[in-house]
Amino acid sequence: MAEEWYARPVLFVADIDRTLDFYVNRMGFTQSWRYEEKGAALVAQVDRQGCALIFSSQWPDKVGNGLMFISLGVGMALDKLRAELESKGVDVREGWWGYRLLVVRDPDGNELYFNYPDADKPPEEKA
Repeated sequence: MAEEWYARPVLFVADIDRTLDFYVNRMGFTQSWRYEEKGAALVAQVDRQGCALIFSSQWPDKVGNGLMFISLGVGMALDKLRAELESKGVDVREGWWGYRLLVVRDPDGNELYFNYPDADKPPEEKA
């Protein structure tokens, strides 16, 4: 019997509630759970279509250093996502990592890299 892995990256943030507001209200994720101590949120998780992200405010020295690659697999899906995010005021940028990327930076500076399928040239080289 094959075992399946289930991975969830942890992104370090300064303020769980601010982060949840961004990811839920602007990025389209849903909050799965949160952990609080003495009324303050310390850890939370969001999900969107099989992509789960955990946020932690417990290590302030690590805030904003996260990077997550996300593949949607279908070119038009990424165009639709970009339009959706831009309509909600998310700053979406073009990027490059040996192939074309859609880049979103959260309020703490953590980055989400969405690759464009079959994009093999930097935007400035496309005619």
